[in-house]
Amino acid sequence: MEWGERWGLIGTHLTVALTGIVAVLSIVTGIANISAPAVGLLYELIDLPLVVHRTAGFTGAMTGFLMLLSAYGLRGRLRVAWWSTAVLLPMTAIQGLLQSSVLSIPLIVISALAMPNLLANRGHFDRELQLSNTQIAAGLALVGAQAYGTLGTYALREEFGEVETILDAFYFTLVTASTVGYGDATPLTQEARLFGLSVLLVGTASFAVALGALLSPVIEARLASALGKMNDAELASLDDHVLVLGYGELTEPILQELETRAPFVVITDDEARADRLADRDLLVVRGDPSDEETIERAGLEAARAVVVATNTDAEDALTVLTVRQLRPDIRIVSAATDRENVIKLKRAGADTVISPATIGGRLMVQSALGREDTEDIADRLLGDE
Repeated sequence: MEWGERWGLIGTHLTVALTGIVAVLSIVTGIANISAPAVGLLYELIDLPLVVHRTAGFTGAMTGFLMLLSAYGLRGRLRVAWWSTAVLLPMTAIQGLLQSSVLSIPLIVISALAMPNLLANRGHFDRELQLSNTQIAAGLALVGAQAYGTLGTYALREEFGEVETILDAFYFTLVTASTVGYGDATPLTQEARLFGLSVLLVGTASFAVALGALLSPVIEARLASALGKMNDAELASLDDHVLVLGYGELTEPILQELETRAPFVVITDDEARADRLADRDLLVVRGDPSDEETIERAGLEAARAVVVATNTDAEDALTVLTVRQLRPDIRIVSAATDRENVIKLKRAGADTVISPATIGGRLMVQSALGREDTEDIADRLLGDE
């Protein structure tokens, strides 16, 4: 790996780590300062009301939980996670300053240190967030239900007890839709009760849809793990790995060598071989090794190298050409069954082409002509003593 790529990998991991640390500190500091007295240099210099201190503690804890989501998104190099972190980091520093306690000093310092690092590594977080149609529909249903309940309750506020502002209306909608129902905001007329029933039905339905959209990927991940398939979350977390495209006669020695050297993912359209690889706890994606969508899904953007080893040189050439078009800067190594295809594979875009048959034939001829060290050379190539 070149120095630039290595430094980029370090910067990416450091960004995720700092974001996670800030998230934890923000939660701990916020919870600790919600009920603590307002003390510190800031409150000695400025006469701020106590509600500012407590609000900063409450919102700090909430910001911390949002930062945890951002850190998770940064692990997948999502652009939206970078933007959310860029917005939340200054907020954590300001909230720590307003809390003005000994506990908030580490939060302020690490937030200040994390911001330049985040800006410096912006280019490494370039993946788009891809939501399924079900997830989009669930989000719209949830937002729509809350908007319906909030606006309707506010319009009928004179028919509700303890509902005067839009915040009161939102509060009533939330506790009703979530079936908590504290009972402090209640409908007073028949029309308000009917509207409250509609909020309850629409709200619980939207919560159920949203919960299903969130839990279904987790269930699918469990099933995929049991069946030996990789889900999108696992693929998104891959970094600095080797893509092995195809599974032919030469692939098994390649996998044995990679198991001790680097993480890797195999792409094969052979169901039986994919099942055998999964039984060995190896990462495998089932699909056409020359298909653009399959290659990109297996994490081509984050891979360090590609090894092409299908059953035929024609398939290898097509796969090499596809990879080179998708990512011109990646290193591609290919195997050639026939010696005459070495040049063709290099023209297709392979950086290195290995012809095992040619190498073996030359060693055998050298041994037959009397060279005594050919067996030693073969042993060194195989890694034997």
